[in-house]
Amino acid sequence: MDIVSVINYKGGVGKTSLTANLAAQLAWEGRRVLLIDLDAQSSLTFSFISPDTWEKDFADKKTIKSWFESFDSGTPVSLTSLIDAPPRVKSHLQGKGELNLIYSHLGLINVDLELATKLGGANIGQAKRNFIGIHRRLSDGIAADIEDKKFDLALIDCPPNFNIVTKTAIIASDYILVPARPDYLSTLGISYLQRSINQLVKDYNDFAEVKDGQKTDKIAPKILGVVFTMIQEYGSQPISAQRPFMNQVKTIPGISVFSEYIKRNDTLFADAPQYGVPVVLHGYNSGSHKSVVDGLEAVSEKFQKALGW
Repeated sequence: MDIVSVINYKGGVGKTSLTANLAAQLAWEGRRVLLIDLDAQSSLTFSFISPDTWEKDFADKKTIKSWFESFDSGTPVSLTSLIDAPPRVKSHLQGKGELNLIYSHLGLINVDLELATKLGGANIGQAKRNFIGIHRRLSDGIAADIEDKKFDLALIDCPPNFNIVTKTAIIASDYILVPARPDYLSTLGISYLQRSINQLVKDYNDFAEVKDGQKTDKIAPKILGVVFTMIQEYGSQPISAQRPFMNQVKTIPGISVFSEYIKRNDTLFADAPQYGVPVVLHGYNSGSHKSVVDGLEAVSEKFQKALGW
Protein backbone atom coordinates (compact mmCIF):
# COMPACT_ATOMS: atom_id res chain seq x y z
CA MET A 1 0.00 0.00 0.00
CA ASP A 2 1.29 3.44 -0.93
CA ILE A 3 0.73 6.23 1.59
CA VAL A 4 0.52 9.82 0.33
CA SER A 5 0.10 12.98 2.39
CA VAL A 6 -1.57 15.96 0.69
CA ILE A 7 -0.39 19.24 2.16
CA ASN A 8 0.18 22.95 1.58
CA TYR A 9 0.87 25.58 4.25
CA LYS A 10 -1.73 27.82 2.61
CA GLY A 11 -5.41 27.05 3.05
CA GLY A 12 -7.96 27.53 0.27
CA VAL A 13 -5.82 25.95 -2.44
CA GLY A 14 -8.22 23.14 -3.32
CA LYS A 15 -6.42 20.56 -1.16
CA THR A 16 -9.54 18.78 0.01
CA SER A 17 -11.21 18.85 -3.41
CA LEU A 18 -8.09 17.36 -4.97
CA THR A 19 -7.87 14.64 -2.31
CA ALA A 20 -11.54 13.69 -2.57
CA ASN A 21 -11.64 13.64 -6.37
CA LEU A 22 -8.33 11.83 -6.74
CA ALA A 23 -9.55 9.12 -4.37
CA ALA A 24 -12.90 8.87 -6.14
CA GLN A 25 -11.33 8.60 -9.60
CA LEU A 26 -8.94 5.88 -8.46
CA ALA A 27 -11.81 3.99 -6.82
CA TRP A 28 -13.82 4.32 -10.05
CA GLU A 29 -10.90 2.69 -11.85
CA GLY A 30 -11.08 -0.27 -9.46
CA ARG A 31 -8.60 0.72 -6.75
CA ARG A 32 -9.17 0.25 -3.02
CA VAL A 33 -8.56 3.65 -1.45
CA LEU A 34 -8.49 4.79 2.17
CA LEU A 35 -8.82 8.48 3.05
CA ILE A 36 -7.63 9.74 6.44
CA ASP A 37 -8.83 13.23 7.38
CA LEU A 38 -6.22 14.81 9.68
CA ASP A 39 -7.46 18.37 9.24
CA ALA A 40 -9.37 19.70 12.26
CA GLN A 41 -11.53 21.74 9.85
CA SER A 42 -12.97 18.36 8.78
CA SER A 43 -13.75 19.56 5.25
CA LEU A 44 -12.94 16.17 3.75
CA THR A 45 -15.18 14.47 6.29
CA PHE A 46 -18.11 16.74 5.48
CA SER A 47 -17.52 16.23 1.76
CA PHE A 48 -18.78 12.67 2.19
CA ILE A 49 -21.21 12.69 5.12
CA SER A 50 -23.50 15.34 6.58
CA PRO A 51 -22.74 17.07 9.88
CA ASP A 52 -25.88 15.46 11.34
CA THR A 53 -24.68 11.97 10.41
CA TRP A 54 -21.22 12.76 11.76
CA GLU A 55 -22.66 14.04 15.04
CA LYS A 56 -24.98 11.06 15.46
CA ASP A 57 -22.74 8.17 14.40
CA PHE A 58 -19.10 9.20 14.60
CA ALA A 59 -18.32 12.31 16.68
CA ASP A 60 -18.06 10.66 20.09
CA LYS A 61 -15.93 7.58 19.48
CA LYS A 62 -15.26 7.01 15.77
CA THR A 63 -12.92 9.73 14.52
CA ILE A 64 -9.15 10.04 14.25
CA LYS A 65 -9.31 12.27 17.33
CA SER A 66 -10.77 9.35 19.31
CA TRP A 67 -7.90 7.17 18.13
CA PHE A 68 -5.19 9.61 19.24
CA GLU A 69 -6.89 10.14 22.60
CA SER A 70 -7.33 6.41 23.23
CA PHE A 71 -3.59 6.06 23.93
CA ASP A 72 -4.00 8.07 27.13
CA SER A 73 -6.69 5.68 28.36
CA GLY A 74 -4.28 2.75 28.11
CA THR A 75 -6.59 0.89 25.75
CA PRO A 76 -5.87 2.15 22.22
CA VAL A 77 -8.59 1.48 19.67
CA SER A 78 -7.71 0.13 16.24
CA LEU A 79 -7.73 2.33 13.17
CA THR A 80 -9.69 -0.39 11.41
CA SER A 81 -12.62 0.16 13.77
CA LEU A 82 -12.89 3.76 12.52
CA ILE A 83 -13.10 2.97 8.80
CA ASP A 84 -16.37 3.83 7.08
CA ALA A 85 -17.58 3.47 3.50
CA PRO A 86 -19.86 6.49 2.84
CA PRO A 87 -23.08 5.10 1.31
CA ARG A 88 -23.69 7.84 -1.26
CA VAL A 89 -20.29 7.57 -2.91
CA LYS A 90 -20.42 3.77 -2.59
CA SER A 91 -23.58 3.67 -4.70
CA HIS A 92 -21.93 5.84 -7.38
CA LEU A 93 -18.93 3.52 -7.59
CA GLN A 94 -21.21 0.66 -8.64
CA GLY A 95 -18.87 -1.95 -7.22
CA LYS A 96 -15.89 -0.89 -9.37
CA GLY A 97 -13.58 -0.17 -6.44
CA GLU A 98 -13.70 1.01 -2.85
CA LEU A 99 -13.46 4.38 -1.15
CA ASN A 100 -13.22 4.30 2.64
CA LEU A 101 -12.69 7.07 5.18
CA ILE A 102 -11.45 7.71 8.66
CA TYR A 103 -13.19 10.90 9.70
CA SER A 104 -11.79 13.92 11.49
CA HIS A 105 -13.05 16.00 14.41
CA LEU A 106 -13.13 19.72 15.10
CA GLY A 107 -11.36 19.05 18.40
CA LEU A 108 -8.33 17.48 16.74
CA ILE A 109 -6.39 20.71 17.27
CA ASN A 110 -6.33 19.97 21.01
CA VAL A 111 -4.72 16.60 20.34
CA ASP A 112 -1.68 18.36 18.96
CA LEU A 113 -1.25 20.33 22.18
CA GLU A 114 -1.48 17.13 24.22
CA LEU A 115 1.10 15.36 22.06
CA ALA A 116 3.51 18.28 22.48
CA THR A 117 3.53 17.79 26.26
CA LYS A 118 4.83 14.23 25.82
CA LEU A 119 7.97 15.10 23.87
CA GLY A 120 10.26 15.81 26.81
CA GLY A 121 12.39 13.37 28.77
CA ALA A 122 14.59 13.03 31.82
CA ASN A 123 17.64 12.60 29.60
CA ILE A 124 18.61 12.79 25.95
CA GLY A 125 17.98 9.10 25.34
CA GLN A 126 14.49 9.29 26.80
CA ALA A 127 13.74 12.48 24.84
CA LYS A 128 14.78 10.74 21.63
CA ARG A 129 12.59 7.73 22.38
CA ASN A 130 9.65 10.00 23.15
CA PHE A 131 10.23 11.94 19.93
CA ILE A 132 10.25 8.73 17.86
CA GLY A 133 7.28 7.24 19.71
CA ILE A 134 5.04 10.28 19.31
CA HIS A 135 5.97 10.99 15.71
CA ARG A 136 5.61 7.33 14.68
CA ARG A 137 2.18 6.94 16.24
CA LEU A 138 0.23 7.11 12.97
CA SER A 139 2.82 5.07 11.08
CA ASP A 140 2.72 2.33 13.70
CA GLY A 141 -1.08 2.40 13.75
CA ILE A 142 -1.29 1.98 9.99
CA ALA A 143 1.26 -0.84 10.06
CA ALA A 144 -0.62 -2.64 12.83
CA ASP A 145 -4.21 -2.16 11.67
CA ILE A 146 -4.35 -1.14 8.02
CA GLU A 147 -1.50 -2.74 6.06
CA ASP A 148 -3.16 -6.16 5.95
CA LYS A 149 -6.48 -4.78 4.65
CA LYS A 150 -5.17 -4.83 1.08
CA PHE A 151 -5.74 -1.17 0.29
CA ASP A 152 -3.90 0.07 -2.79
CA LEU A 153 -3.53 3.60 -1.45
CA ALA A 154 -3.99 5.70 1.66
CA LEU A 155 -4.41 9.45 1.08
CA ILE A 156 -3.95 11.66 4.14
CA ASP A 157 -5.55 15.11 4.05
CA CYS A 158 -3.23 17.22 6.23
CA PRO A 159 -4.01 20.53 7.92
CA PRO A 160 -2.43 23.70 6.45
CA ASN A 161 0.34 23.83 9.04
CA PHE A 162 3.31 21.79 10.26
CA ASN A 163 2.18 20.76 13.73
CA ILE A 164 2.83 17.39 15.36
CA VAL A 165 -0.26 15.75 13.87
CA THR A 166 0.94 16.80 10.41
CA LYS A 167 4.39 15.44 11.19
CA THR A 168 2.93 12.04 12.09
CA ALA A 169 1.40 11.97 8.61
CA ILE A 170 4.66 12.92 6.89
CA ILE A 171 6.55 10.22 8.79
CA ALA A 172 3.89 7.64 7.90
CA SER A 173 4.01 8.56 4.21
CA ASP A 174 5.92 7.26 1.23
CA TYR A 175 5.08 10.36 -0.81
CA ILE A 176 3.95 13.99 -0.47
CA LEU A 177 1.59 15.73 -2.91
CA VAL A 178 1.37 19.54 -2.89
CA PRO A 179 -1.73 21.28 -4.29
CA ALA A 180 -1.35 24.99 -5.03
CA ARG A 181 -3.21 27.88 -6.59
CA PRO A 182 -1.13 29.85 -9.09
CA ASP A 183 -0.96 33.02 -7.02
CA TYR A 184 1.60 34.76 -4.82
CA LEU A 185 0.51 33.53 -1.38
CA SER A 186 -0.24 29.93 -2.41
CA THR A 187 3.15 29.40 -4.04
CA LEU A 188 5.17 31.44 -1.54
CA GLY A 189 5.43 28.67 1.03
CA ILE A 190 6.30 25.72 -1.22
CA SER A 191 10.06 26.12 -0.76
CA TYR A 192 9.55 26.54 2.98
CA LEU A 193 7.39 23.41 3.07
CA GLN A 194 10.13 21.51 1.27
CA ARG A 195 12.72 22.71 3.79
CA SER A 196 10.45 21.82 6.71
CA ILE A 197 9.95 18.29 5.38
CA ASN A 198 13.67 17.86 4.82
CA GLN A 199 14.43 19.09 8.35
CA LEU A 200 11.83 16.76 9.86
CA VAL A 201 13.30 13.81 7.97
CA LYS A 202 16.81 14.74 9.13
CA ASP A 203 15.77 15.14 12.77
CA TYR A 204 13.80 11.91 12.73
CA ASN A 205 16.59 9.92 11.10
CA ASP A 206 19.13 11.36 13.54
CA PHE A 207 16.96 10.04 16.37
CA ALA A 208 16.11 6.77 14.63
CA GLU A 209 18.97 4.94 16.34
CA VAL A 210 19.06 5.51 20.07
CA LYS A 211 20.72 3.88 23.03
CA ASP A 212 19.60 0.75 24.87
CA GLY A 213 19.61 -1.26 21.67
CA GLN A 214 16.43 0.31 20.30
CA LYS A 215 16.53 1.08 16.60
CA THR A 216 13.90 2.46 14.23
CA ASP A 217 13.89 2.38 10.44
CA LYS A 218 14.77 5.66 8.79
CA ILE A 219 12.32 7.46 6.52
CA ALA A 220 12.61 9.05 3.09
CA PRO A 221 9.25 10.43 1.89
CA LYS A 222 9.40 11.74 -1.67
CA ILE A 223 7.65 14.87 -2.91
CA LEU A 224 5.70 13.68 -5.96
CA GLY A 225 5.19 17.21 -7.16
CA VAL A 226 2.91 20.24 -7.21
CA VAL A 227 -0.58 20.05 -8.70
CA PHE A 228 -2.01 23.42 -9.70
CA THR A 229 -5.69 23.96 -9.00
CA MET A 230 -8.26 26.65 -9.78
CA ILE A 231 -6.73 27.35 -13.19
CA GLN A 232 -8.48 29.87 -15.41
CA GLU A 233 -7.92 29.27 -19.10
CA TYR A 234 -7.81 31.50 -22.14
CA GLY A 235 -7.04 29.94 -25.48
CA SER A 236 -6.69 26.47 -23.91
CA GLN A 237 -3.91 27.55 -21.56
CA PRO A 238 -3.68 29.23 -18.13
CA ILE A 239 -4.32 32.96 -18.22
CA SER A 240 -1.30 35.27 -18.32
CA ALA A 241 -1.78 36.35 -14.68
CA GLN A 242 -1.29 32.78 -13.47
CA ARG A 243 1.54 31.57 -15.70
CA PRO A 244 4.39 33.49 -13.94
CA PHE A 245 3.59 31.82 -10.61
CA MET A 246 3.43 28.39 -12.25
CA ASN A 247 6.77 29.00 -13.95
CA GLN A 248 8.32 30.25 -10.73
CA VAL A 249 7.49 26.99 -8.93
CA LYS A 250 9.12 25.03 -11.75
CA THR A 251 12.44 26.69 -10.86
CA ILE A 252 12.48 25.36 -7.28
CA PRO A 253 15.23 22.71 -7.05
CA GLY A 254 13.89 19.26 -6.22
CA ILE A 255 10.26 20.18 -6.94
CA SER A 256 8.48 18.84 -10.01
CA VAL A 257 5.24 20.29 -11.33
CA PHE A 258 2.43 18.26 -12.87
CA SER A 259 1.80 19.44 -16.43
CA GLU A 260 -1.82 18.44 -15.82
CA TYR A 261 -3.92 20.78 -13.70
CA ILE A 262 -7.44 21.31 -12.36
CA LYS A 263 -9.59 24.04 -13.86
CA ARG A 264 -11.51 26.50 -11.78
CA ASN A 265 -15.25 26.03 -11.37
CA ASP A 266 -16.39 27.51 -8.07
CA THR A 267 -20.00 26.39 -8.39
CA LEU A 268 -19.17 22.82 -9.32
CA PHE A 269 -16.68 22.23 -6.50
CA ALA A 270 -18.69 24.18 -3.92
CA ASP A 271 -21.89 22.22 -4.57
CA ALA A 272 -20.37 18.71 -4.61
CA PRO A 273 -19.83 18.27 -0.83
CA GLN A 274 -23.49 18.78 0.03
CA TYR A 275 -24.33 15.75 -2.11
CA GLY A 276 -21.54 13.63 -0.64
CA VAL A 277 -20.19 12.70 -4.07
CA PRO A 278 -16.99 14.14 -5.61
CA VAL A 279 -17.26 16.00 -8.91
CA VAL A 280 -15.42 13.31 -10.87
CA LEU A 281 -18.21 10.78 -10.18
CA HIS A 282 -21.07 12.93 -11.41
CA GLY A 283 -20.71 11.80 -15.03
CA TYR A 284 -20.63 15.13 -16.85
CA ASN A 285 -20.42 14.55 -20.60
CA SER A 286 -20.44 18.02 -22.12
CA GLY A 287 -19.58 21.67 -21.62
CA SER A 288 -17.30 23.24 -19.04
CA HIS A 289 -18.15 20.60 -16.45
CA LYS A 290 -16.72 17.90 -18.67
CA SER A 291 -13.49 19.85 -19.10
CA VAL A 292 -13.10 19.99 -15.32
CA VAL A 293 -13.62 16.23 -15.04
CA ASP A 294 -11.18 15.65 -17.90
CA GLY A 295 -8.59 17.64 -15.95
CA LEU A 296 -9.19 15.60 -12.80
CA GLU A 297 -8.81 12.38 -14.76
CA ALA A 298 -5.57 13.64 -16.31
CA VAL A 299 -4.16 14.51 -12.88
CA SER A 300 -5.13 11.03 -11.66
CA GLU A 301 -3.33 9.41 -14.58
CA LYS A 302 -0.19 11.47 -13.92
CA PHE A 303 -0.41 10.69 -10.21
CA GLN A 304 -0.52 6.95 -10.88
CA LYS A 305 2.49 7.17 -13.17
CA ALA A 306 4.39 9.07 -10.49
CA LEU A 307 3.65 6.21 -8.08
CA GLY A 308 4.90 3.72 -10.62
CA TRP A 309 1.52 2.03 -11.03
